[in-house]
Order: sequence, then C-alpha cells, then structure tokens
Amino acid sequence: MSAHVPAGHSLLVVVDPAARAVDGESVRIARDVLCAGAASLKIVLPESAAEAEHALVHRGRRHPVVLGDDAALLRTVRVLYRDRALREAPVSVVPIGPRSTLVHALGVPDQVPAAARAVLDGQERELDLLVDDSGGIVLGTLSIPCGTPVAHTAAHWWTPVEKTARSLVRTLTSPIPVNGQPAPRQQRLRVEADGVVLADLDRPVHEVSVRTAPAGLAEISVRHSQGAAHVRARARTVTVSGRDFRYRADSAITGPVRSRTWTVEPSAWRLTVPK
Repeated sequence: MSAHVPAGHSLLVVVDPAARAVDGESVRIARDVLCAGAASLKIVLPESAAEAEHALVHRGRRHPVVLGDDAALLRTVRVLYRDRALREAPVSVVPIGPRSTLVHALGVPDQVPAAARAVLDGQERELDLLVDDSGGIVLGTLSIPCGTPVAHTAAHWWTPVEKTARSLVRTLTSPIPVNGQPAPRQQRLRVEADGVVLADLDRPVHEVSVRTAPAGLAEISVRHSQGAAHVRARARTVTVSGRDFRYRADSAITGPVRSRTWTVEPSAWRLTVPK
C-alpha cells in the first residue's frame, strides 16, 4: 500500500440512486462527513447510468468517490477502465445498499462513518484486475457453476422491458428437472492456465473459479465433481472453452459463450482503505 494523497485533494462524490432509495439517512451521514473534511467536493446525483458515466468521464482532476454498493463500485471501475482513466486517481467507496460483500472483502469498512473517514485520511491499496478478451473486468471472483447461476446484485436503471426480458431469460435457461430432481450441475469444459490443461472436454466439470492472487497472477480452481478435490494452479492467463457456458463475473451473469480468456493486469487500479 502507498500513502494516501495529501489533504486538499478534490473529490467527485457520485451518489448511486439505489443508495438514495434504500438508505437516505446513510447517504446524509456520508455526505456530512465528507463535506466536513474535504477541501473541495462536488456531489452529483445521477438519475441514469449515462449521467453517472458523464460525471465520471468529465471529473477533471477530482478523485471519484462512490456512495453505493457492489454494483455501483463495479460500474464506476468499468467506466474508468473503458475510458483509460483507471490509473489516474484512486477510487473510494462508502458502502450503502443491500449488497456490499465485494466492497467489504476489498478492505472497506462496513460502517458508513468509518468508510467516509477512510476516504479522507486512508491510504491507497493497489489491486489487480482480471480482464477478458471482450473487455469485461472482474474485481473479485469469476465462477462457472454448471447450469445457470442467478444474479444476486440488483441492476439499477433497468427499464420495465429490460426487467421482463431478463426474467424470461432466467426462466428459459434454468436447469430442467429430471424425474422431479434438479438437473445435474455438470458440463464439459476445457480449462487452460498459461497453456497448461487443467480440465478437458472428455471429463465433466462441476465448478471452476478464478480470482486474483499475489505476484500478478490468477488462482484457478477446478472441481470435477461435487465433493471431489480441487485442481489448483496459478497463472497469468486462463482460457475456458466449451459449449455455450455462462459465467459469473463478480455478481453479473454473462453468456452463453464458447470461449473466453482472462488475463491479469497487475496493479491496474487503486482503492482507498483505512490506514
């Protein structure tokens, strides 16, 4: 970890609309702490993803601060990465909302006052990213459970049509019970870690997970059947291929795809955490 930027830096505080809707009091507390301690602060209250993106892209030299949950942090990092601006300044987050598991796992306090104070006097933690060959990113864990996983993170700003379509996709792609029992959660995948084959198509796979590890590597875990031992490896790149598989990147479900490669980008971004 490196020392936090000196006092006097400017902040752009993006208040996620879901945070305002579910816990306006926590938003008020965070704003009071930040306003009392920041030399220069601008608060934006976006009503859409486009408004939030516009504010982040045009933030100038201000450091981005997110008041929101895992989804809000993920969206912020994706926007900055896509704009090639992720390395320019540390990202800060005050977790407000029902789903902040990832934020807490990254070292941010779960209490709003403590998290807000860390924005002002904390330190920067350098973190790696998993980046796939389609431009997607993973901050926490990538997993490929067999069958179709169900997203647990609320997607903000969906239109009613988008919500209906997503519900229909979940219904159509859910594993089909056989004789009243759940369908087997297995599929045939080829998993390669820096070119070394960890699993191949001749043997079903029950579970694959990938997360960043020390020294700029990814830790890959493959389990062939429920209860079986894991096959583990560390590598810079991991490629998974198979017939129409889906995967969970943090909390977002993507797919079906037939092949995807993830590469570790070491020290790709910085997160403000307590000293």
